[in-house]
Amino acid sequence: MLVIFDVDGTLVDSQNLIVEAQAETFRRLGLEPPSREKTLSLVGLSLVPTFQALVGEDGPVDELVAHYREVFSTIISTPGRKEPLFPGVPELIEALHAMPGLTLAVATGKSRRGMARVFDHYGWHGVFASVQTADTNASKPDPEMILNALSETGFQASDAIFIGDTTFDMEMGCAAHVESWGVSWGYHTVDALRAAGAQQILNSTDEVYAGIMARFKTLSAEPISS
Repeated sequence: MLVIFDVDGTLVDSQNLIVEAQAETFRRLGLEPPSREKTLSLVGLSLVPTFQALVGEDGPVDELVAHYREVFSTIISTPGRKEPLFPGVPELIEALHAMPGLTLAVATGKSRRGMARVFDHYGWHGVFASVQTADTNASKPDPEMILNALSETGFQASDAIFIGDTTFDMEMGCAAHVESWGVSWGYHTVDALRAAGAQQILNSTDEVYAGIMARFKTLSAEPISS
């Protein structure tokens, strides 16, 4: 079975870094920074559609993208700064990675460079069999990331689960015909996740693990002979 995770808001609690970097990016261009609520509502999209949503397609989107990349890189390179994991995530990923028959993947709005940084921080290199990022795929909610993860790992959609925290995640998973679960600790509300197609809402990493094990048991069960 393939388990595909979103990253920001699902595994990594990057909200403070994202809000800080976006605010500084806007200030560099002499623009009023968006509210924290607005910033977090767009987490999960790639950078271009994010800034298009904030300043319009005719706004200084390319300049904002370039400055944001520079600002975020500077912030995260500061000694002592890193993107913290949500409680229980290290244990969850370790347990799932050790489970025979389970394959892990990532589908994220981060860049490949950003994911490499997370992997460096937490020793996750080699843990995820497929790493689908914003710089090599269409932005969520386009299903390309999940479809590429399925293709790369050889799984069918019926043998996969996607877990994320935003409506963009749920819409992407549903468009790829993959069972899609929302987590309640991320950046979009539970009601919004359900409206976007979440088939389950999980409130802790323990619930994520239990849900995956239950689904894995169902898929692994041998047919009953007549």
